[in-house]
Amino acid sequence: MHKTQVFIGPVGDHYRTRLTHTLEVTQIARTIGRALRLNEDLIEAIGLGHDLGHTPFGHAGETALAQILPGFRHNEQSLRIVEVLERDGRGLNLTKAVRDGILRHSKPRSGITGTASGRPATLEGEVVKIADGVAYINHDLDDAIRAGLVATGDLPPEVQTVLGEAHARRINTLVCDIIEHSDSDSVPGSISMSPPVRRAADALRNFLFDQVYTPLNERPDTLRAQHVVHALFAHFLEDPDRIPADYQRPVPHDPAERQVADFIAAMTDRYAIECYERLFVPRAWSV
Repeated sequence: MHKTQVFIGPVGDHYRTRLTHTLEVTQIARTIGRALRLNEDLIEAIGLGHDLGHTPFGHAGETALAQILPGFRHNEQSLRIVEVLERDGRGLNLTKAVRDGILRHSKPRSGITGTASGRPATLEGEVVKIADGVAYINHDLDDAIRAGLVATGDLPPEVQTVLGEAHARRINTLVCDIIEHSDSDSVPGSISMSPPVRRAADALRNFLFDQVYTPLNERPDTLRAQHVVHALFAHFLEDPDRIPADYQRPVPHDPAERQVADFIAAMTDRYAIECYERLFVPRAWSV
């Protein structure tokens, strides 16, 4: 609930968080899965677990942590949480299909239907992966409009013509198109969009990267948030015993860098800020 989706520390109750994003992904994925007669319980399990590994401050925090621990990726951290860290180091009793779907939900910069960590082994995993894209390109646009960064009239013409001008219309167009152009009786890889809709979805995604994500990544608040991650990592790496006992994981063979990364990745935005202030911000005192 208190982890950033796109906007760090927004003023207002209606901006998406990592929790609301997860619920929207799962809802969209179940709608598609039901129409295609797929396993809705599997879809829900993947959807609810796919972003567990996201850091505080969203992708800005993930980038900061990856600068310190090369190779850190939120999807791999999500898998690590359910396989290794949960239940005091014993992990959860999840099926291979759930774990695979969690790991392979990420997409590359190139397109909404691309693969960044391999193709999911099940159709249900494919559905969650594509639903993740449908959810965030629409709710991130909604939040960006609310924040005054862009307006509906700024959208590329093909986005408005093909997908629609309103939030609900765009989601309906995408979901219906996926259902119509997917084959639930085929092999993984058959969850897809028609070429015109896919091109329009990619145009919207590119618009968000150019007009929203990249500008936000260059804002002072984003750089400050990344500094918080860097400072906390250095502090706890200097002496991992500084990690509160309740958060020390019983994985003794892990190097200190891994244990500190696990601790920081699990923080909410406000916990990270409170921790930083407690450690590094001087407190007023009286005589």
